[in-house]
Amino acid sequence: MSDLTLTLQVAALVVLLVLSGGFSMSETVMMASNRYRLRSLASQGHKGATLALDLLARTDRLLGVILLFNNLVNTAAATLVSVITMELFGDERWALGVATLLVTFAILVFSEITPKVIGAAHADRLAPILAYPLAGLLRVFYFAVWFVNLFSRGLLWLMRLQPKADDNGALSVEELRAMVIDSGQYIPHKHRSILVNLFDLENITVEDVMTPRGAIEAIDLSDPEHEIRRQIATSFHTRLAVYDGDSEHVIGVLHQRRLLGDTLDEPFAAERIRDLLMRPYFVPADTPLYSQIQFFQENQQRLAFVVDEYGEILGLITLEDIIEELIGKFTTSIPDAGDRMHWSEEGSALVDGSANLRELNRRLDLSLPTDGPKTLNGLILEYLQDIPETGVSMKIADTPIEVVQTQDRMVRTARLFRPLARSAGQ
Repeated sequence: MSDLTLTLQVAALVVLLVLSGGFSMSETVMMASNRYRLRSLASQGHKGATLALDLLARTDRLLGVILLFNNLVNTAAATLVSVITMELFGDERWALGVATLLVTFAILVFSEITPKVIGAAHADRLAPILAYPLAGLLRVFYFAVWFVNLFSRGLLWLMRLQPKADDNGALSVEELRAMVIDSGQYIPHKHRSILVNLFDLENITVEDVMTPRGAIEAIDLSDPEHEIRRQIATSFHTRLAVYDGDSEHVIGVLHQRRLLGDTLDEPFAAERIRDLLMRPYFVPADTPLYSQIQFFQENQQRLAFVVDEYGEILGLITLEDIIEELIGKFTTSIPDAGDRMHWSEEGSALVDGSANLRELNRRLDLSLPTDGPKTLNGLILEYLQDIPETGVSMKIADTPIEVVQTQDRMVRTARLFRPLARSAGQ
């Protein structure tokens, strides 16, 4: 065999290996590409992304054209190696065996593994580019691909493995949540946090974020007028619950703006408050926050009283409470017990017994259970099954807790200590 012929055959073998690598890369690129990113590019008029989406819409045709040519190229490469070996060494079996091993190694390294690793690493960037040659090959050799797929579909039918209709890659809520969490540099941390909180609204009820009944600021019309005047003048809230002697029976909600307009016309009088009250709005304790937003919108309300199955008031929920659950606490002049929710240098935190467990978990990075009581006081009472005395300590969910102050059959103040495992990690 002349040197020229051998050179041409080796060059042809290299070309076949390169083509095989190209088809292997194309398979990985198309399958690993982000369809949502392609759709975004296609909506901006990117022709390559549109072609890629068209190919991915019929996976059988896409894989058919790739694997058809990939196998043809690999077979041609193996045949060419056999021809070269026989012309160099004759019919020596050891030579054919060695040649088979060498071509298998070359195909694995240069035409399979390396191209596929590159394709997987740059799938989104290469998919719109490779879509052009793949679409052209499919258009030219459509009949051959259809003929091969005909047998493939027949075999699937015999095996009762018919492919199901494509759902266009619809994602579940948990999958969307995972995508947002893993979005990294593409979405700012604050925005990512808001989106994750939004997914949780269906699993969080108004009872989880409400202001407990004991912490509700309310006006008692049976109090002396000077006491009512002082309470209104020092209140940080624009809307106040109003009752008359019986705190279990709220008779309305006072909007201080309406009261201000009334006092500009006539002197202040406690009895006139009754005429300014808005009807109270009640919601069940197990109402999801997402549904409550809709209810507030439909009823044109911003405040609701949370009631249990017996109709007794458990607490109060406002539109601001739900918004804060999404984006975090607002910067206001209202004193907030949550401002003390941070670890000291000694690894402890002094918090109110009325502190919400979800807020504690968020601010202190704890794992206190939230499927039962909603406040720290309720959690301690449930755990101990008794009213604790000052100085009693316990450990709940790996968090050491010490009761600092009790009053009126409830824990007023408690000291939390950073979990030992977390302290050691830091």
